[in-house]
Amino acid sequence: MRDFLNGYVPEEAFFKNTKQVGTSRRNFIKLMSTAGAGLTLGVHLPSVAAGANETAGKPFEPNAFVRVGSDDTVTIMIKHLDMGQGVTTGLATIASDELDADWSKVTTEAAPANAYEYNNLLFGPVQGTGGSTAIANSFMQLRMAGAKAKSMLVNAAAKVWEVPAAEIMTSNSTLSHSGTGKSATYGEMAELAALQSVPADDQVTLKTPEQFTIIGKTGTARKDKGKSNGTATFTQDVQLEGMLTALVAHPPAFGAKVVSFDATAAKKSPGVVDVVQIPTGIAVVAKDFWSAKTGRDKLAIEWDRSAFTKNTEQLKTEYTALAQTPGLPARNDGEASKALESAENIVEATYYFPYLSHSPMEPMNCVVLVGDGKAELWYGAQIQTIDQFAVATVLGIKPENVTINTLFAGGSFGRRANPQADYVVEATMIAKTQPGVPVKLVWTREDDMRAGYYRPMYIHKIRGAVDDEGNITAWEQRIVGQSIAAGTAFEDFMVKDGVDSSSVEGASTLPYAIPNLAVELHTVQQPVPVLWWRSVGHTHTAFSTETFFDELAQKAGKDPVELRRALLKNHPRHLGALNLAVEKSDWGKPLPKGKGRGVAVHESFRTFVAQVVEVTVENGQITVDKVVCAVDCGVAINPDIIKTQMQGGIGFGLSPALVSEITLQDGATVQSNFHDYLVLREMQMPEIEVHIVPSAEAPTGVGEPGTPPIAPAVANAVFAATGQRLHDLPMKLS
Repeated sequence: MRDFLNGYVPEEAFFKNTKQVGTSRRNFIKLMSTAGAGLTLGVHLPSVAAGANETAGKPFEPNAFVRVGSDDTVTIMIKHLDMGQGVTTGLATIASDELDADWSKVTTEAAPANAYEYNNLLFGPVQGTGGSTAIANSFMQLRMAGAKAKSMLVNAAAKVWEVPAAEIMTSNSTLSHSGTGKSATYGEMAELAALQSVPADDQVTLKTPEQFTIIGKTGTARKDKGKSNGTATFTQDVQLEGMLTALVAHPPAFGAKVVSFDATAAKKSPGVVDVVQIPTGIAVVAKDFWSAKTGRDKLAIEWDRSAFTKNTEQLKTEYTALAQTPGLPARNDGEASKALESAENIVEATYYFPYLSHSPMEPMNCVVLVGDGKAELWYGAQIQTIDQFAVATVLGIKPENVTINTLFAGGSFGRRANPQADYVVEATMIAKTQPGVPVKLVWTREDDMRAGYYRPMYIHKIRGAVDDEGNITAWEQRIVGQSIAAGTAFEDFMVKDGVDSSSVEGASTLPYAIPNLAVELHTVQQPVPVLWWRSVGHTHTAFSTETFFDELAQKAGKDPVELRRALLKNHPRHLGALNLAVEKSDWGKPLPKGKGRGVAVHESFRTFVAQVVEVTVENGQITVDKVVCAVDCGVAINPDIIKTQMQGGIGFGLSPALVSEITLQDGATVQSNFHDYLVLREMQMPEIEVHIVPSAEAPTGVGEPGTPPIAPAVANAVFAATGQRLHDLPMKLS
């Protein structure tokens, strides 16, 4: 695996340090156990199996996901960041169902930063959230955690009551034996359960789907309700004694450097404590936000802006020219180029996708306290491991001396999962100058909008051919854009033979049965910082592929739904989602003039989503009236959350489809806030129906897959209404 943070942390040291962190956590829990903390269960640490041989009363060495208190409270440790996607409820649901816990007594707690115990099972030795992996990679892990905890409670009761364990029933955090009439709550049995041997995986029996009591049920109370009633703690809510607030004056253009600065006026501004130069700009540290902002406004900074002075139109011209030439192969089935040369019926299209801002409702922020060779942080941490090592590198301390308190995050859409740990490093550099004093770094909306990181800008060029029988015979797609992974800790994982998989996913994995299919990539370098954005590469590939497919269907004289069905015969889950969406919509039913209906189906993160959209086009304006969405995400852990995530993903995707874009002028971002970086407003949200495909497959993610199909479905509907094909986002009618 690639060294973390550009070679700072070798893999060997990474594993060594994470194991040290794990030991420290276990020692902490041992100390807590003597105070009667109850039962704490670890799942996969080999040393846990030795629990039966330890002195009675000592807790298990945990990879702690389940904790049962003497007051009957069941605490589920949440290893993934909750930024609005509902993982707090989803993960708690999985463990609680196997445990047969009383849902009203289940609480949750953010797991500490410890990759050895709480790593993302897809990312390897990294604790983090992304790629819609939370439910998918925790499903069996948390089921096993709940099942083992229940088994140990049952065994404890069996010994006390002197009855066979198989005769003991569990329900709502209660153990009971019908033959003797005996019963006990989980809390009453927790201390004795802690003395039982931890069963091996093959010694517990997981529930069948028919036995689920919470999984798959609607109306389950959410465990993140503090977000809606104001009791949840976000970074901005953190108030520590003596805390200072910092704002940074960032470069006015990408690649710009500080030549000189005068902080005289800023330092004289009321409330300002210090002015500090850091690699990313000039920081003003003050007693509160407004004092810091006022002081920052008084800085006199001379910038060298010569490194990058291009504008959006220049980049579009360069990218478009590059798309005319062959790129690195991402997929090469058959002989697409040769087939196109001999074809008579050819369709061509060039697509443009602008830079996009993540713009979560809570801009970047972080609280850092540095002192005595340690650091403690409070914020919505999305990739704790990378942040932990980045902070340690800045301070010259060991990673296990960096404590991260993960809070709720007011959105992210990928922004907080930064391989460079940019804003966290920035906050640490400032806090380093104020030892022993907590410092809260705050980015304003303008800081967040203008400094990056962005979804990359892309140009696609696609050529396709159909024969006289209406068969699609060839497809050639060239993609031009920046790499998200290049130069980061994820490069070895995401880049192969020069091709960043996140740039081509959705195109290189096109499911349609086309005999000659080629996808190529040109990776360009720009000083504009880029990052994954909700659904990553699928944000642009779904639009180009699903709209171009409709163009080929028109050329072939075929209904776009029927042609999809024919070419998806070997992809039953794509078909299942498509058929359900079409069945639940009015596909084929005539619409009045000025209205149109369009369809799109796309897989991302192993979740399959199809959408049928109805639009009205009037006076050059596009109004999305209705969306019928069908989703196959495997076992539906919480149908209510699945539906809301589809709705949220659709709303999020409609913004770049219709109004959002970041443009550059003289190397700087033009947009600064929501008055010129437009997003969908509540009054513009369409009616949305969400239908879940019944499935026994392993669960997959729903935080991102609702976004990719919406823009192409809208564009296809606009064509049905107007006869005009739209290839650029945001859509603009001519």
